[in-house]
Amino acid sequence: MPSSVLVIDDSQLIREQVVCTLRSEGLFDQYRVAHDGLEGFKSLVEGGSDLVICDVEMPRMNGFKFLQLVNSRPELSDIPIIMLTVAMDPQSKIRGLNEGASDYVTKPFDAGELVARVRVQMKIKSLQDELKRANALLKELNNLDHLTNLYNRRYLTEVLEKEFVRVKRSSQELTLVILDIDRFKKINDTYGHQCGDAVLAEIAAVTKASLRTYDIAARYGGEEFVLLLPSTSLSDGVVVAERLRQAVQAISWPAPMRDLAVTVSLGVATYPSPLVDGVESLFRHADEALYRAKIGGRNRVEAMLVPR
Repeated sequence: MPSSVLVIDDSQLIREQVVCTLRSEGLFDQYRVAHDGLEGFKSLVEGGSDLVICDVEMPRMNGFKFLQLVNSRPELSDIPIIMLTVAMDPQSKIRGLNEGASDYVTKPFDAGELVARVRVQMKIKSLQDELKRANALLKELNNLDHLTNLYNRRYLTEVLEKEFVRVKRSSQELTLVILDIDRFKKINDTYGHQCGDAVLAEIAAVTKASLRTYDIAARYGGEEFVLLLPSTSLSDGVVVAERLRQAVQAISWPAPMRDLAVTVSLGVATYPSPLVDGVESLFRHADEALYRAKIGGRNRVEAMLVPR
């Protein structure tokens, strides 16, 4: 992604000097300018930036008011801002730092000092971005079942509670599907747990491929998966479940499981329904439907019973 800097100053000469200095060092790919804080803030909201260099004294909106506006927008709070100023008293500098400035450079500025301070801020931002990416990855890993790469039970529980509140408020539909691998214990006993793990991973992959990007698939128990399908009716949920059942049945397994036929049973339940008043009852009706699929011969889809 191209790097960019936004230079805000009411003096065209200063803007050109700053841009020329930074460009000579090849520090950024894109250089944008604004003549006051208001124009700079609009530019920042519309296009973002990796760094801002902003004058303190400007017409319409000075640097302090610019800092206050940036500080009011959480999505802009991580952008380093270097303030350009003539000689300034310590209290004013402290005010600027408290309001979000990262550093100060005094005008007329020394080119070498400006470049050095910009490099420091960009290094700090790079480390912060790397830390955020690492934290996001760690959070994602904590939400995943490491064998199947589906979400884990804890994450599903959190999402389901929030999703149920959302659909209840908006009167939308929410379908839950419970999938259970038929006779999975026999697979483990016959071929070993390593092959059993391979079966779980492959069915998980087929499950993910069958869903929309905003659907949720989680490993809920040993051989039990749960699918969360927003904006999906009961009949549409049954179609999804049936398509998944057929996809699993069509899987070809490598040796030593070449002759293995793996099937799944699925139970489907939907909100809103007069039978469902919360997450617990939604789960219960999907589980009851799964039980009917099991006792009905396995390798089938059953939906919750709807009162006439």
